[in-house]
Amino acid sequence: MSTGSDHPALTTGRSMMWLRRIAVHLGAMHLSGALLVLTLLVPPGWVLDAYGAAPPDDPTADVPPVMILLGALFGCVTFHVAVQIPSGLLGSWLGGSGGALVSYAIAMAVAGVLTLVFLWGVVGVADLAEFTSLWLDYMARGAVGLAGYIGLTSSLGRRSAHPIPGVEG
Repeated sequence: MSTGSDHPALTTGRSMMWLRRIAVHLGAMHLSGALLVLTLLVPPGWVLDAYGAAPPDDPTADVPPVMILLGALFGCVTFHVAVQIPSGLLGSWLGGSGGALVSYAIAMAVAGVLTLVFLWGVVGVADLAEFTSLWLDYMARGAVGLAGYIGLTSSLGRRSAHPIPGVEG
């Protein structure tokens, strides 16, 4: 006796629902990453300090100026993968039906904790003043990207499922 859950139209509907959810989250991940990179239009303080550390025509300079920009971009991508994507996923999942503000608050709380772990464990920042400065900078930049992530998943991901024609129950 069949319970109806193995009906081909019902199975296709479920798989389409999962594909849609995955597509929404992939789009949100790309949007949040793009927003995070755009925040580099306002350079972090450490980048400005690094540019002023040695004149560009100094042959004894340890790092060419382009490497400073690439370092900031690499830090941004690493932060996106290690902090922003997990925070957005957890925020949208745990926020559930609470709405966009609840999801955003959860995502920001998770991002705050993950940023602490990222800066202390991965980057290895030991000085408290530098740690606080970097944490605030990453959180401000991450907040913009997470707003885009949660906004997109809330607007596109919360639509009610459309009934499948010809399938009841």
